[in-house]
Parts: sequence; C-alpha cells; structure tokens
Amino acid sequence: MSEKIVLTCSDGTEFVVDEAVALQSQTLKHMIEDGCADNIPVPNVTAPILAKVIEYCKRHVASADPNDADLKSFYEDFVKVDQPTLFDLILAANYLDIKNLLDLTCQTVADMIKGKSPEEIRTIFNIKNDFTPEEEEQIRKDNAWAFE
Repeated sequence: MSEKIVLTCSDGTEFVVDEAVALQSQTLKHMIEDGCADNIPVPNVTAPILAKVIEYCKRHVASADPNDADLKSFYEDFVKVDQPTLFDLILAANYLDIKNLLDLTCQTVADMIKGKSPEEIRTIFNIKNDFTPEEEEQIRKDNAWAFE
C-alpha cells in the first residue's frame, strides 16, 4: 500500500494523496525526501487549483504513456478552462515544479495567441495598450521582422 501525503493549500483545505501522485511535483518530492512529508503546506495554491493539479497528477500516474489516446483526450479536456484558472494552473505548476503540466498549460496559452496580431492578443488577455501612437510606430519600425 502506498504512503499517503497530506497537502494543505492556502485556505487550509487538506488533500490526502498517494505518495506517487505527490512525487509528480519536484518541489513536493524534495520535501518528502527531506522528511517533511507529515503535512506539506502549499501556500501559493488555492483549493480549487490544487484539486485540478491533483486530478492531473493522478491521471498522469495512472497512464504515463505519452502515446495513450485517452491521456491526450484528458489533456485536451483538462485545459478547457477559463483564463484565470489556466493562469493559476500555470503558477501552480511552476511553484510545484511539475514540468509536464507547466508545458501543457503554457502551450495552451501559446496556442491562444498563435497567429494573432498584438491588438487581438491585447483583447484576448484584456491588456491595456499604454504606448502612444508614436511609440508604437517606432517599435514597429525597430522590430519590423516581427510584424511580417
């Protein structure tokens, strides 16, 4: 039987997971190896996001074969979330050092902006353009290669 690890997120919610699931995170792996596995605080991650991260890690432990069609389908469905959730997943994956989750979520953002103009990207991410028209024109001139 696998050892259980208790993860406590920022709001105090506790999640009990198998050690194999926790070991998907390099951050948690180091804490477990250092003997800090009684109750591991995860202060930078909220309960809903940690639940999603655990769901991802459980599924990844169940099928680590990258060619598994069900796993690919799971990945596609997993990242069909709103932008704030996606960005929180990126932050959690980075903090917990879960490389494949970080790659998946960052690729999702990259796919969102691929082929888009700067104006479209600003609209997608609700980014205010703080350049004056003159500054923007100069940037476009200096970096013409990027706008081809």
